Amino acid sequence: METMVTIHLFGKAYQVPDSLTVMRAMEYAGYQLIRGCGCRNGFCGACATVYRIHGQRELKTCLACQTKVEDGMYIAALPFFPLVKQVYDMEKIRPTEQIMMQLYPEIYACIGCNACTRSCTQGLNVMQYIAYAQRGEYDKCAEASFDCVMCGVCSSRCPAGISHPQVAMLSRRLNGKYLAPPSAHLEDRVREIENGTFTELLEALMQKPIDEMKELYNNREIEV
Repeated sequence: METMVTIHLFGKAYQVPDSLTVMRAMEYAGYQLIRGCGCRNGFCGACATVYRIHGQRELKTCLACQTKVEDGMYIAALPFFPLVKQVYDMEKIRPTEQIMMQLYPEIYACIGCNACTRSCTQGLNVMQYIAYAQRGEYDKCAEASFDCVMCGVCSSRCPAGISHPQVAMLSRRLNGKYLAPPSAHLEDRVREIENGTFTELLEALMQKPIDEMKELYNNREIEV
């Protein structure tokens, strides 16, 4: 017998098994997820969710595909948050402090409340990587924000209106194009792919059952 818990989805109560993730619980309750479901593996950030536990004041955040339900959850999905997304040409911009001031000046209005860090579904130190971006330390910002899945929850909680994921993306692009040392091994591999060296191998892999592909991945040879 499964243990059932009571959750509220968009204000309505449902009884669901406590073994389910929030996303699976929504489907169990009869919701058809067309948007806000994405990869279902914690990589795309499409299923950003906010919730409270009945009787508690704290507003919590999570990815619905990775978080198990709890009794008394009051849940609302946040599948998209309108971030400021500037358009720029990577061939024309350079990793200067001025470029961040030009494209995302709102980062300098940060009041240090740390709401972004507290709300991050990935547990990243968001306020710290914004501080790196403010100082033009794009390599550090890129490293600190590497696991960002662009869910936008941090920005939804920011009183300064900072688009943290877009700032992080710009920093990673600047770092990758201008600051990170070139990798001869990577360049060689890209050329091999472009020349069709792996085409036959990739086509063969695409024909394999998913379980066999997982087995190959889990037992692959890892270069150190």
